[in-house]
Formats: sequence, structure tokens, C-alpha cells
Amino acid sequence: MAKRYSDKNIRRQILHLINPDFSLSRGKPQPFGATPVRGGINFALLCPHARSVQLVFFGECGDEILLELPLDPRYNRTGHIWHALVQGIDPGIRYGYRVFCSGEKEKNIQPCHEELVLLDPYARSTCGGEQWGHPYRISRKGYAHTFRLSQIPENNFDWENDQPLNIPLRDTIIYELHVRGYTRHPSAGTKASGTFLGLTEKIPYLKELGITAVELMPVTDFDETHPGNRNPETGELLYNYWGYDPIAFFAPKAAYAFDQAPGAAVREFKEMVKAFHQAGIEVILDMVFNHTGEGNEEGPVYHFKALDNALYYLLDEQGRYLNYSGCGNTLNCNHPVVRDMILDSLHYWVTEMHVDGFRFDLASILGRGRNGEVLANPPLIERIAEDPILAHTKLIAEAWDASGLYQVGDFPAWQRWMEWNGKFRDDVRRFVRGDAGMVSRLATRLAGSSDLYQDDGREPFHSVNFVTCHDGFTLNDLVSYTEKHNWANGEDNRDGTDDNLSFNWGVEGETDSMEIEALRLRQIKNFAAILLFSQGVPMLLAGDEFRRTQKGNNNAYCQDNEISWVDWGLAEKNADLQRFFRLLIRFRKEHNQLRRDHFDVRSVNGVPEMSWHGLEFNKPDWSDEARWLAVHYAPTGETNRQIYILFNQDSRPREFQLPPLSKGHWLRMMDTSLPSPDDFADSEKKLQQIKQFRYNAAAHSTVLLVAPGK
Repeated sequence: MAKRYSDKNIRRQILHLINPDFSLSRGKPQPFGATPVRGGINFALLCPHARSVQLVFFGECGDEILLELPLDPRYNRTGHIWHALVQGIDPGIRYGYRVFCSGEKEKNIQPCHEELVLLDPYARSTCGGEQWGHPYRISRKGYAHTFRLSQIPENNFDWENDQPLNIPLRDTIIYELHVRGYTRHPSAGTKASGTFLGLTEKIPYLKELGITAVELMPVTDFDETHPGNRNPETGELLYNYWGYDPIAFFAPKAAYAFDQAPGAAVREFKEMVKAFHQAGIEVILDMVFNHTGEGNEEGPVYHFKALDNALYYLLDEQGRYLNYSGCGNTLNCNHPVVRDMILDSLHYWVTEMHVDGFRFDLASILGRGRNGEVLANPPLIERIAEDPILAHTKLIAEAWDASGLYQVGDFPAWQRWMEWNGKFRDDVRRFVRGDAGMVSRLATRLAGSSDLYQDDGREPFHSVNFVTCHDGFTLNDLVSYTEKHNWANGEDNRDGTDDNLSFNWGVEGETDSMEIEALRLRQIKNFAAILLFSQGVPMLLAGDEFRRTQKGNNNAYCQDNEISWVDWGLAEKNADLQRFFRLLIRFRKEHNQLRRDHFDVRSVNGVPEMSWHGLEFNKPDWSDEARWLAVHYAPTGETNRQIYILFNQDSRPREFQLPPLSKGHWLRMMDTSLPSPDDFADSEKKLQQIKQFRYNAAAHSTVLLVAPGK
């Protein structure tokens, strides 16, 4: 029954939120969550072990409870689902659940948390996290718990006939960014810095750069204050900046909204997606379904632990959490109920929020069974692949987990899933570093990684190629540091990988040496050229195009500061490099030979579409000593132009024989060894004619030549 309050303000809130038509009836067990219906809201919660459940209402987003409604187990329960139709209330109200349980089983496997008001797992919006860095509170049982309530957002957004862009995979160019970090730096010059709307202010820049999709690091609600470590050098509080600890799979993070009003994050997220679509840019979300922010036995409690611990998490026989994620717990992804929840979440983000695709963090966990075993045909992965609502969305797997399961090239795909190609990253880094025996591997990666994707019926565009991502060095740091420098993370430099495949080219970190700086800049251009010239879907890390640095930190998950924020001053300082990236992207878009949709090499007027060469034409050198390779693309019906690309990572110049031409001359479009603007011709008039059939490629350089089609 309703609690009695003497405070006049609280009574006014009750009268405002609960009108005279207020009533409680049986309701329906489907769909889960809080669903506005005619005259009220239907609530449905899965909670198998509850002795009783109370639906708790709040006025403002705070501790003051307006009303607690006990649900009658004889009347408001169907099977394991508690449900009720509450009439006389409108969207905007905050709510939660209090669950009462008992019994020996609950004490061992199913912990009781009757003192907590639980977050609805299906909440479309949350309150309590509007202000970034809001401190967590400690419940009376000692559990660290950040205050969150579920709330019901208004659903009256005008999409103005917004439709999915459905950009073909072969034409996709992905740009990974962090919502807060992209515009948080003072140099960003944005009004709504660090928010969804802040990103919309950068759309003109992104459109000019030429990318076709932004991949947003986690935007579903998470607790950035957990675990609350400090920088050992400065004492600065360290946040869970990246956000890979979800507490709500349906609710966008409120702190990413510029407006702090209830439900603003939902509206502003939609405004952001709509603006990106109007600019021809897709939105891909990084979703974390492998674990939650509830952590292990010592972690906080938001919902799943108290609702059905053994259903939602993988546990051993003693009730301890199996930790394949490296984050304390592992979601029981292939339990039918959890599978349905994950599909419901994906459906919601596609149908209601209009996103274009998903990247699945530690996706190999999605293929583990209830005991942690690796399933041959994981039902969840298959359901996602075959789901009709998701038929045209982009599905990208991070095909490994934190327990040694590595499935790059072996991820169960049903000819549908794309993969972050970690082998592309590693092989390209080794080649540019000058490691022995890498030429044949480079050729395989340039051709779309047929060794990984051809046998299971996938095509080159199922490979998401990247050299850098949020996890690891930035591109600038990849050529500036041989070792990681993570001391600011407060883990004695133990965190982050030691195997970076990087090289500093003479000095660790920043240097005044013009010679070293020139070589580093050249290598950055080489990495960019290899990435954009490779078959598959290229992915860039935000800020790499103008040398964003993390000062050698290769695991900046907790650095909500200038280590992680994009410094837009570098865009002006390194405008020549940004120009280079932009012209690379433009060239890729204009030449379909670099965006093949098949592995088999066909013949064009008797000439192979794609062929390999060494210092001598038609003589590729696959020896361990070779540090050079050339690739020839024949003209096609779409592009009547030949392409010849020279890769030289030897420490000295190498002369390449060029293919003979029946007419015209080879024209130099790009040479990474040259200073800007000569490094890349931005118009046909500026192409440099090569009158002989040899080209001397400088040490550590990449050269792009074009010629008229035959």
C-alpha cells in the first residue's frame, strides 16, 4: 500500500504523478519492462525465486519513495513473471523493484538483496547518472552501488521518415570513437561537449574526411565511478572511462546527454542518429553482452544478481562466478531467457533508435554454453545471424575472449558475421616494423585475408581491417613507443599488453630529432596506405589522422582526461597528415578495384584483376629477406585505370620495375617519402609523369602509381 508522507512537496508530487484514475490491475506478462498502454503502463519482470515483489515509484530522481505497490503472487504472477497494469500514471515516472526471497538455495546460489530497489533490466531510460562522475554510495550491507532508477521516456520523437542507409559492406569505412572523449577537450570548440549532440557538431568534419560509419564505444548506461582507483602520481580519481561495464542494455547513458532532464538521453541519441543519417553516415554501436557491471561476489547489485543469479550468470558448483570476460562475471548468453533479452535489446536499438549495426565486444563468449564450454553451433550467434529484423544491419564480432579463446577466421558466421581482423593488425605491424618473412602475409592481408574467410563462404568485406583501435596504442604512439607506459593507471604498469609490435625508430616517446620525426610521419602514412589499399572494410581510430597521442598508454580505459580526449589542436598542427588521410579515402572510394566483393581472381582482357610482383615485374619475392612487394590492379568496367602499388619497408631504397604500357605513362599519385603536398596529388593536373619503367622507392615508403586502362 501507499506510504504516508507529511511533507507537502512530496504529496504534491504524488498528486501530480498519480491522478484520481490511479488503479492497479493484473496486467500482462509480455512484453518485459514498462510498456505504455492506453490509460497506463504495463510492468513485467522475470523473477523466478521471489517470495514477493513490490513495484516502487519515485517522484524526483532521488531516495524519496512515493509509493510501494505489493504484487499479489496469486493475481500478478504468471509462471516466473511478475506483472501489473498501473493506470493513471504517465511516461516520465521513475520506478524500480524490491524483491523478497528466502530459502537455503537462495543463500548459496541466489543472494537476497531486499534492502535494494532494483533496476529494471528492460529500462529504456535511467536516472541517477545524469552528471558524469557522480559518486557511488554504499548500501547498508556493504555493497558498492551507484544510485540508478528506471524511468519511462516519452515516445513522441519525429524521425521525419528517417530510414536505414544500408551502405554496402564493400563501400564501408568505419571510424571508431568515444562519445565523451571526441569533443570533451577544450580545443573541440563544441557547445555540447562530451555528448551525443557534441558529435553532431563534428559531422561536417567527418563528412569531409570521407568515413561512412561511426562506431561508438559503449553508450548503454554504465557506472563510470567503479572501481574508483586513483592515479598514483597525481592522486586524480580514475573513472571507468571506456564504459565496458554495462548495467542497462536498453538505456543510453544519461551523462552523454547535454540536457539533464529526464529521458533527454533517449531524445538526444535519436537526434544524433538522425543527423548522421542526413549526412550519409551510419551509426554502429559497440555492445557488451559478455558480462555486466555487477562484477563478481564483491561487486555491486543492480538487478541480475538479485533476480536470478544462476540464470543470468555462469556459476561454478559453489556459486562462484566464471570469469571468461576478465571483468568478474560472464553473462549466460545461451540460456533461452538471456538470448531473448539480447535479441530484444538489438531489436530495440534498430527499430526504435535507428542504429545501423553492432560491434560485439568479446563476441566469442556469445558462443559459450551454460558451463562455459565452446559450442560448435552457438544458438545465440545463429539467431542474431538469421534474425529477420537484423537482416540488413552490420554485425561485427570481436572474435576472442579474455580466457584464451581466439576465433579470428573461425567465428561461427553463417556467411553473415564480420570480424575485427586481429591478424591483419598484427601482420601489418610486423611488416612495417621490418620483421622477416612478412611479405607473403602482407599479400594475404591486402587481398582480404582469404586464408581466414574464403573457406566458410564469406567475402573480403567480412574482414574489418584495422591497425589501431581503442584498445592499444594510437597510430602516433605505435611509431613513437617500443614499450607501454601505463603507470598513470595505478596498476604498476602491469595492465595492457606487452606485445605491441611497435617501434619508436630511435627514441622512446617525444623527440626533437627532425630525422626521427620525419620517419615516424612516413610510417604513419605507410600504415594508413596499407589499411586503405587493403580489401575488406577499413576501420580508423578517431584522431589517428592527425596524430592523437596517449603518451604511450596502451590501456587508457580509466583516463578521463587529456590522455584519452581528442586534442583538436593537433588537427590544425598536423593538417597535412589529415589531408593525406582524406585523399586516401577519396581514392579508395573512386576505385572499385580496392573494394572487391569476391576472393577469386578473375581475368580482365586477359590480365588478372589482382597480381603480385617484386622488384622485377611478375617476380614476387616471398623470401624471408624480402621487405618489399608490389600489387597490380587491372582496369575494370567501373574504373578504366590501372593501379600499381609499391611497398618498401627495407632500410634502404629499392628500385621496382613497372608493368609495360601499350599507351601513355605511369603517373605518380602518392609517395609517402615526399613532403606534403607532394606526398599525394589532389587533382589530375598534379599527377607526376613517370617516363621510364622503373621507380626508385625510398626506404620505408609506399608508392601509388596509376595509368590509363588498356
